Amino acid sequence: MSSAVRKTTKSPAVRRLAAAAAALGSCLALAGPAGSAGAAPAGPVPTVFFGDSYTANFGIAPFQEGDRTFCFQAKENYPTVATRRLADKGITLDVQSDVSCGGALAHHFWQEQELPFIGQKLPPQQDALKQDTQLAVGSMGGNTLGFNRILKQCSDKLRTEGVLLPGEPVDADEPAAKCGEFFETGDGKKWLDNQFEQVAGDLEELLDRIGYFAPDAKRVLVGYPRLVPEDTTKCLTEAPGQTQLPFADVPKDALPVLDQIQKRLNDVMKKAAADAEGGADFVDLYARTGSNTACAGADRGIGGLLEDSQVELGDYKLPWYAHPNGKGRDIQAEQVADKVEEVLNR
Repeated sequence: MSSAVRKTTKSPAVRRLAAAAAALGSCLALAGPAGSAGAAPAGPVPTVFFGDSYTANFGIAPFQEGDRTFCFQAKENYPTVATRRLADKGITLDVQSDVSCGGALAHHFWQEQELPFIGQKLPPQQDALKQDTQLAVGSMGGNTLGFNRILKQCSDKLRTEGVLLPGEPVDADEPAAKCGEFFETGDGKKWLDNQFEQVAGDLEELLDRIGYFAPDAKRVLVGYPRLVPEDTTKCLTEAPGQTQLPFADVPKDALPVLDQIQKRLNDVMKKAAADAEGGADFVDLYARTGSNTACAGADRGIGGLLEDSQVELGDYKLPWYAHPNGKGRDIQAEQVADKVEEVLNR
């Protein structure tokens, strides 16, 4: 693989190659035996899972240890659970690799990722793709947007207690109490618009790269589950057994703003999949998890911002930092398995 190809797939030549690969795949599909539409795959489907902490399912224990310990990839993350669900339906995924890793930005699909604490560098996630890969599934974009920085902009507690959550507030001189207004006007809005532009471009690049390095692969981009409910008054009550509010000290008037930002991210991801050359599919988790937000009490599928997760470092339990808990992971797995079944049975 040449360094020129690693660096970019934006060149006209590479785009023509990707388009030709997609067209060839379409022709082969059309030339398939009559009556094959809607039939389950005959054999194991070579599959690669990629993504960030929402694919790795940060916060769920036990997690994979070894060279990738600080990816905090749960042994029972949604790729694992979805693969098992599909097997129960007679669809076997031959998982070539699951390279999902906490903290990954979209550009870590084609660039090295440096892990926290130890400075170890992981190879680009695209290196897991093979010529015979037939399915690529995962979530990226939230870290590129800087959602962790957005949360720190809105929470004094995260600024002081969220030392293990990477990133600084967008503007530490602006008080957390005014973060809703900050992101809707002036420099905060300008920063947010620039971030969304970056996300859109990086997701286009990511999907192009899958099409180039694995030309036969069906691409499934997985959105993020909804964090904040439409009725934000539900966020003013602690979940059963908790002493912190689901979003800790994030101002009440900022909660709808956070939801709008997440909805916008979902829309950007959906559009990236729809516009991808050769076609890509999207799992709209935001639309399907409104009853399981961080503020849904016993039904919550998202761990509270500073609620203890299952992961321990020494004697310290890491907070969920608004990631899916076991229930949320199972919802992710169900929706992903349903989409993969639909895609493979076309």
